[in-house]
Amino acid sequence: MTEPTVYPPLSTLSTGIRCRCPRCGEGPLLKGYLTIRESCPACGLDYGFAEPADGPAFFVMSGVGVVGMIAFMAFEFTVHPPVWVHLLITFPLIAALCMGVLRPFKGWLVAEQYVHKAAPPEWASIGKHGEGSKWR
Repeated sequence: MTEPTVYPPLSTLSTGIRCRCPRCGEGPLLKGYLTIRESCPACGLDYGFAEPADGPAFFVMSGVGVVGMIAFMAFEFTVHPPVWVHLLITFPLIAALCMGVLRPFKGWLVAEQYVHKAAPPEWASIGKHGEGSKWR
């Protein structure tokens, strides 16, 4: 009987930013731009636990939005550019920053889910809720 392979703990930040498998650090985590693979091609880790949902998009839009708006207002109040400058430079720059940060942030959240052994929620009733209710 062969012994199972032991994987050393890896930095979630390093594997997340590189969008690599949180267990082995070698296999790619994502296929395409944001789609999570079914499993790691290098070590076979099943990525079924990974469900960051809209978390990465929310945090990235919030963070880049706050920093971007601070920069936008500083630029507006100091230089006073015409509106077309904002339409051609400022807004596309904010969108590009969001798109650039989104993929590594999603990889980091999936790595954190792996390290903290995230699992889908399981609900179980611990009592007889609703039984004997007069509202039936």
